[in-house]
Amino acid sequence: MAMSFFERLEARVKSVDSLLCVGLDPHGAQEATGAAAYEFCKRLIEATAPYAAAYKPNIAFFEALGAEGWQALLEVVQSVPSDIPVILDAKRGDISTTADAYATACFKSVGATGVTLHGYMGMDSVAPFMRDPHAGAFILCKTSNPSSADFQTIPCSLPTIGSGCQSRVLPWLLYEEVARRAGEWGTQYQDRIGLVVGATDPDALKRVRAIVPDMWILAPGIGAQGGDLIGACAAGLSKGASKLLLPISRGISQARDPAEAAEAFRAAINVARKQARSQVDMSNVESLVEAPRGGALKSFQSDFIRFALDSEVLLLGSFTLKSGRVSPYFFNAGKFTSGLALKKLSHFYARTLLESGLVFDVLFGPAYKGITLASAVAIALGELTERDVPFAYDRKEAKDHGEGGRLVGAALSGKRVVIVDDVITAGTAIRESMQLLTSVQAEVVGVALALDRQERGTDSPLSAVQSVEQQYGVQVLSVVGLRELLDFFMEKAENGKAGDGEKEALETIREYRAQYGVVPLQA
Repeated sequence: MAMSFFERLEARVKSVDSLLCVGLDPHGAQEATGAAAYEFCKRLIEATAPYAAAYKPNIAFFEALGAEGWQALLEVVQSVPSDIPVILDAKRGDISTTADAYATACFKSVGATGVTLHGYMGMDSVAPFMRDPHAGAFILCKTSNPSSADFQTIPCSLPTIGSGCQSRVLPWLLYEEVARRAGEWGTQYQDRIGLVVGATDPDALKRVRAIVPDMWILAPGIGAQGGDLIGACAAGLSKGASKLLLPISRGISQARDPAEAAEAFRAAINVARKQARSQVDMSNVESLVEAPRGGALKSFQSDFIRFALDSEVLLLGSFTLKSGRVSPYFFNAGKFTSGLALKKLSHFYARTLLESGLVFDVLFGPAYKGITLASAVAIALGELTERDVPFAYDRKEAKDHGEGGRLVGAALSGKRVVIVDDVITAGTAIRESMQLLTSVQAEVVGVALALDRQERGTDSPLSAVQSVEQQYGVQVLSVVGLRELLDFFMEKAENGKAGDGEKEALETIREYRAQYGVVPLQA
């Protein structure tokens, strides 16, 4: 007996250990013909098939190309290996014979087995897509676009029965009622219905998951839209750390190597699944599903700031810096002096690298703090992803015996390298590392830091980090920056959890940022 759509999806997820859904969106100028759109998608499928749980072509980009676009869509769907489900992102929403025609077009003409739908017209708009027992549908519930709150968060009357909605203080919102009704429809149609809930709203994911604990959720918004992968997974995964499908489009298709980008995204998702299973470093799950303020503060960043404060690595007060400025905070990574502290620190670096989607081959540690950091982060990445990450370091003093030279560790020639350090103050260590790595034909693709102070230099409008980015054209990642410190203390103040010293720190950090903060570089 043939499997249903969601049975096929679960089988595929188990087969490749992946919740990654690869978006097939040929919308660039270079894909302006049907043939070009097909070749674009075909190359993407061939590159990412080992890592994809599903594919999601957006019908609009093919329809925009006319008849040749429609033909390209048919060929794209036929190009997908038969064991990988295809979700046609069509967002259909009509009734009666029109809905029948839409269902026929999606499932029989195109050949997809899954589809996205509007449920605004009620069950009448969904039922025609349920006539095929092998098909499945994802109903729009809480979408990832900024104006989704115009309608989707309108308060409703509490239903009188079921689905965890009684005895609550929070208002019952329209999208929650959609989730409850979809749960009922799913029962009626043998669990062949799922929901679309944006990964940009972890709170909505959490609330929907409480209503439909066993339903599949399609959660767009990771990558270009800025969704917090760790927070979204903590909120939206089912009890078995599954049933949350995460579509990624541009983050993969626009990568230099789509195959490696897909593998990296799968690894990052599996980090979150592993954490959900074991609750590693999750003493307070609520903190992991807090929505980032303005897209800035992520859950693991809050955890890192608390960790740094508890470890007295981050101090609040009045500190005279080498530049002569009086700073309201001081950060000294050298005070992470125990094995457990270093382990936790390295995991925060690893999360930052994984969430960035940056593709690299080797980690490199500048002398001297970077040596310990690079090796510890390589271990953390191995623990979280089971990927064996090579590392190398600069021992500073060249030797003329043994292996000789200044470089120790993994081979670097021809490799894509991420430099790992604690902070960039003047940028001297990074510049020395760049020269050293260039001399052995290594390609530096990024720098990973614990903290970016995000303040301009004494004689430049750019920060030290911005100067490195501008000079070398590399991405500098940091676990947190000055902006995240502000957001952290603002959230504590708003929640009534800030002590007098933290309230004072909030004001002085605001003043310091106003006086010395940098303007973000334009992309």
